[in-house]
Amino acid sequence: MTITTPLPLPLHAGNEMRRLARFHRDVRWTGTVQPGGMGPGSSAMTAVGEGRHYAIQDGLWIVGDYQQDQYFPDGTFALHWQLHWVAGWDPQVGRYRASAADNYGHLELLSGRIEGKLLTFRSIGNPPVRIQLSWNIVDDDTMTWRNEVSVNGAPFELVERYVCTTIR
Repeated sequence: MTITTPLPLPLHAGNEMRRLARFHRDVRWTGTVQPGGMGPGSSAMTAVGEGRHYAIQDGLWIVGDYQQDQYFPDGTFALHWQLHWVAGWDPQVGRYRASAADNYGHLELLSGRIEGKLLTFRSIGNPPVRIQLSWNIVDDDTMTWRNEVSVNGAPFELVERYVCTTIR
């Protein structure tokens, strides 16, 4: 049998992935979780964490593995959190896409955009609880990261904010 229809070729990473990679540095962070940020009635917390990144599929996707320890105001350990992240450019929709899965059983699909030094990803669709994640490049060594949540269509509210320092 002879195949006469050409097979599609794999995509190649382009400018979109170079722009996205600026926000996916290996980093360490410190910051705060807002009161109520971990659920109604939850305490404010401090947190320290780390994220490591690598490219897969010839640079079409960036993978991030993150972990964070959170502490109550008196310094008592509260929890250990882990997240696996995959982000890249989706040429079919002309937007960045990402998936995030954590060790608490949460899975999120997100759509993103870059505006200058700001990268923002938001939940896809209209689930009852939507998240918005934002990275802001301060300089070559520093970024800030925010996690915000919207419940039942309400405005986004800050859950946590971190200062990220590039690991050299």
